Amino acid sequence: MAETTLPAIEFRNLDIVFGERRAEALRLVDQGKTRDEILQATNAVLGAAGVSFTVDRGEICVLMGLSGSGKSTILRAVNRLNDVARGEVLVRHRERAIDVAACDETTLRDIRTHTVSMVFQQFALLPWRTVRQNAGLGLELQGLPVAERNRIVDEKLAMVGLTKWADKYAHELSGGMQQRVGLARAFATNADILLMDEPFSALDPLIRTKLQDELLELQKSIRKTILFVSHDLDEALKLGNRIAIMQDGHIVQWGRPDDILLRPATPYVAEFVRHMNPLNVLRGSAVMRPLHSLKREGDMLLLDDAGGVRLEVDSADRPVCVRIEGHGGTLGHADGEEGRVPHACDVIVAPVDLKLRAAIALKRQTNHPILLVDDLGRLAGLCDNEEIYRGLLQRAEPRA
Repeated sequence: MAETTLPAIEFRNLDIVFGERRAEALRLVDQGKTRDEILQATNAVLGAAGVSFTVDRGEICVLMGLSGSGKSTILRAVNRLNDVARGEVLVRHRERAIDVAACDETTLRDIRTHTVSMVFQQFALLPWRTVRQNAGLGLELQGLPVAERNRIVDEKLAMVGLTKWADKYAHELSGGMQQRVGLARAFATNADILLMDEPFSALDPLIRTKLQDELLELQKSIRKTILFVSHDLDEALKLGNRIAIMQDGHIVQWGRPDDILLRPATPYVAEFVRHMNPLNVLRGSAVMRPLHSLKREGDMLLLDDAGGVRLEVDSADRPVCVRIEGHGGTLGHADGEEGRVPHACDVIVAPVDLKLRAAIALKRQTNHPILLVDDLGRLAGLCDNEEIYRGLLQRAEPRA
């Protein structure tokens, strides 16, 4: 496999069974028996069955489902805290794909020390150590000299806003601060992969939301691969680049947040997303009318049904000019986050990842068509009233 395509984590047909009669339980898995049937027949608990998916470098993947669905079971297979009954768990370690389920103890120790770090739900801070000493535990295990260790730790504590608390003890910190220490400890090891097992679930809602925002902001600069466990769909849809929804040890849907919201694969998933607010999830790319489906007349794209608003694009599909009822019009470039245009215009140009909330603000401000463009300025599609309404009703555009 080429280095550029090697994923950070890859699960291949992963089965995990807890109990002594694993072989018998696996035979029942192959027969399509349910978790309850396997438990009744063997007294073994099916933790995960037939799990296959990849986590790309630099993305946040969320394992989401009800309690007991298998989320943490899969997460803990990545650093072999859970033994694998069958299948592979490949981790990118020193530019090679290593099967954690089968590697020797020396390699496993090296992976745990340098490649994979874990952030726990209950903080897991040692009460007799200061914040700085807790954050530097992983580096201490790596054998780094004290001066180098403190330099790295102080840098990470500054990253999470705990510089002034470096010499305090865990009992002197709030829950949110204690979880920040856990984050700093994980960041300090410079591990490429972070395993986060419901790290914010024990916190008050306001603190939880703040830490979610801070994690997303930090991710812009640290670009770690994060496998994140949550039972909260709002959290999963907010944080995840991709989401795996689990039920009884099986993955029932795997994909982008907008795809899961607009195209639930099973009644179980549909029930999960039924009451979600699409404004918190959807972006223009999920609801837009794609470029290939826009009507054309000669060299012009028609942006409205009447044909009064027309757009000329260049050979690379970049918007050039707009004509309104045969006369020249102006293109206005919008702020993708705030939903504002800096000056009067006739057609708005915005990033393809424009949030649906921002698109509504733009329509409310101007009522003009919104062209969505990629990072190179090429036209991706149109987001107008019809597309916004479809997003609000959580209805997907039919696939081409």
